Amino acid sequence: MFTTRPELVGTHGMVASTHWLASGAGMAVLEDGGNAFDAAVAAGFVLQVVEPHLNGPGGEVPAVFATAADPTPRVLCGQGVAPAGATAAHYRDLGLDLVPGSGLLAATVPGAWDGWLTLLRDHGTKTLREVLTYAIGYARDGFPLLERVSATVERVADLFRDHWKSSAALWLPGGAPPVPGSRFRNPKLADTWEWLLAAGEAAGANREAQLEAARRAWSQGFVAAQVEEFCRTAFRDDSGRDHAGVLTGQDMASWQATYEDAVVADFGEWSIAKAGAWTQGPVLLQQLRLLEGFADRLSYVDGVPTAATVHLAAECAKLAFADREAWYGDHPDVPLEALLSREYAARRRALVSDGAAGALRPGSPLGLDPVLPAHLGRGPVAPPREVVGALGEPTVSRTGVVRGDTVHVDVVDRWGNIISATPSGGWLQSSPTIPSLGFCLGSRAQMFWLDEGLPNSLAPGKRPRITLSPSLALRDGAPAVAFGTPGGDQQDQWQLGFWLAHTAGGLNLQAAIDSPMWHSNAFPSSFFPRSWTPRELVVESRLGPAALAELAERGHAVVDAGPWALGRLSAVARDRRGGLLRAAANARGSQGYAVGR
Repeated sequence: MFTTRPELVGTHGMVASTHWLASGAGMAVLEDGGNAFDAAVAAGFVLQVVEPHLNGPGGEVPAVFATAADPTPRVLCGQGVAPAGATAAHYRDLGLDLVPGSGLLAATVPGAWDGWLTLLRDHGTKTLREVLTYAIGYARDGFPLLERVSATVERVADLFRDHWKSSAALWLPGGAPPVPGSRFRNPKLADTWEWLLAAGEAAGANREAQLEAARRAWSQGFVAAQVEEFCRTAFRDDSGRDHAGVLTGQDMASWQATYEDAVVADFGEWSIAKAGAWTQGPVLLQQLRLLEGFADRLSYVDGVPTAATVHLAAECAKLAFADREAWYGDHPDVPLEALLSREYAARRRALVSDGAAGALRPGSPLGLDPVLPAHLGRGPVAPPREVVGALGEPTVSRTGVVRGDTVHVDVVDRWGNIISATPSGGWLQSSPTIPSLGFCLGSRAQMFWLDEGLPNSLAPGKRPRITLSPSLALRDGAPAVAFGTPGGDQQDQWQLGFWLAHTAGGLNLQAAIDSPMWHSNAFPSSFFPRSWTPRELVVESRLGPAALAELAERGHAVVDAGPWALGRLSAVARDRRGGLLRAAANARGSQGYAVGR
């Protein structure tokens, strides 16, 4: 089949990400003797600068990785928790039934800084200055502005002018959105990072001591102090009213990034590792478990999935994501083992028919009765036709247009270290810019429910059930492929499409990424205002007219997104038998890139 670019093959190291400058920075670190974790951190910080509409310093980072010394997959949790003042009662007292998708009420503890520095401390080799210098350079000296950044600023320009004056000062130079392709600078952000570096280096020459001091300067020093002061001011949010935040310096001082075991499910010679049910990650495993029973019906023709393959994948996605709504959350009693069992999958698989299902049908693992949020009991909420203000994270519209999203990076090195990370949050349109710091807070708390007693109910000290979902595949027990994509609720559907193309379709990494994608919108969005459209199936037209017609005949409400519209995947791989490294990245949107040698 036609591929937009070659699959890269080499022996030294590979970096693939959603922006060419981030991939280049990561590769520069590998060339300078750094390992995969050094490179991932450098790329992650560059992504905060060059894709500011998709992530920022006030956001978060989950990652799944394995080291050359230990093939056991581990998860880095750089997702901050709900503040102490973020109680459901407080939000309801404000007259809210959903957490707003933008503004200060939606902020959780920023986790990206501590997450990246924790990874660098424990598994990297470089100093903080060595990995952060690339991002500081782009913030200080400028970088070519993506067209989508300008378009995002233009959509929220009135909000900035009327209500978020500090954001207008940064993102509306001369009163107008910056010109696409122009050289854009954020010197205040560069200053913030330089101050953090200075605080770290004041601890002496020891690398680990510097990193610990820089972590404290963020969570217990000037950054936390200025975040708390800023959160005392009320700003307009998606509720249409002004609200102050509840995030404090003590919230930031009380939290730090952690590690945990990955959730791993086996599929023959392959197994896939994901973060736990505080993310949506296990839905990929549930979808694959359901599809095990349809293995003889999954097929590709010249790199293109058949209509039957897409139909079965979409129907299994509906079942898995319905379970996500009922059972997933940062809660100790999520019945994850039962949800991933073959016995449970067999019972759920019997619900899949030749026609498109329209109902939201969560299952009953261990005989437990599913409970859905009251908001969903009102029926499907139609998606907004246009983005109003700074609406949540409106990842993919009905036409497939990306409006706001996240980023992704994968790295593998010659020693066998491998990592997949999906940083997000703190988008320029999520909340007002903190003028003294040059960045804004995230809005991840919008993913909580205000109902009591649900796995994903809002509570202080709790992680929201995020859509961020990096992946690591092992082959015969050895870490083999790191992959992922931005895309909110679509992440684990597009990853499913990639994985099926790679395994069932036999395509290499690049061909699997280029293969036509699809996703279902037939379950509630994780983002304000929680819209969903039963039976809606968004597809790339490269599936072919006959396939689109067959899907419509099966009862799917087919939306043709165009030929190249869905997914921003990247992937790296290592073949332990031959020692070869591989990489690929998405061509859609003309910014993802893989580099290596």
